[in-house]
Amino acid sequence: MNSFSIPTRATCSSPIFSLTSPAKAHFPPSSARCCTKSINSRLKMESTETKPSSYPSVMKLKPIEATPETFQEFGQVIETSADGEEFGPTDAQLDLSRGIPRFYIMHLEDRALKFSTITHHANVTQCLGSIGGNVWYLGVAKPSIVDPPDIKGTMGANIVQSHCGHFYVPPSVEEVQAFRISGPKFLKLNHGTWHAGPLFTEKTMDFYNLELSNTNVVDHTTYNFSEKNKVVFLLDKQ
Repeated sequence: MNSFSIPTRATCSSPIFSLTSPAKAHFPPSSARCCTKSINSRLKMESTETKPSSYPSVMKLKPIEATPETFQEFGQVIETSADGEEFGPTDAQLDLSRGIPRFYIMHLEDRALKFSTITHHANVTQCLGSIGGNVWYLGVAKPSIVDPPDIKGTMGANIVQSHCGHFYVPPSVEEVQAFRISGPKFLKLNHGTWHAGPLFTEKTMDFYNLELSNTNVVDHTTYNFSEKNKVVFLLDKQ
């Protein structure tokens, strides 16, 4: 608690009196109660004002539409192509070489438009898309994996070793973005792209998910903004 200086002369509804007079001061009962109450109220008010908040701050994110151009720092947006069209740069550039591919339908419930944790996978280019093309959202931050030979060249950076074995620089609050995905398209996430979601306003949604058979067991690194930065993110889709 901060220390407070109490004035040497106090004024209430009763006559003025001195707190420092060498003579024995006489406090009328109503005056004493008035001054004591006033001082205690002021101390309580100032103490409350200076007490630090233990609740995380809320940062609002304005989602932008995911397109091949807007999403290129994080991965790819794969849209429809004509039947018979040959493989090219607009197709998903996948890396499933570090394990057994797993392609499955993921059922999710109650994924409101807010998050405080974010995750990345170092060993696979994950793909996500909604069944039916319904609108959904994804929070992201750019990949920040650091290769062991490059660690000496990044001295001063806050490098952390994941429980999965690789090294990374934690994502900063300022780097987090939110995307809106709608229609017949899916996202391919680059190695190490931080992501939070899928998020949606419906009660339930189903997504197809392409990753490795053990991604959620051995390749799941999570960063907690609420614990580390005292921040939670809220998507503002207005």
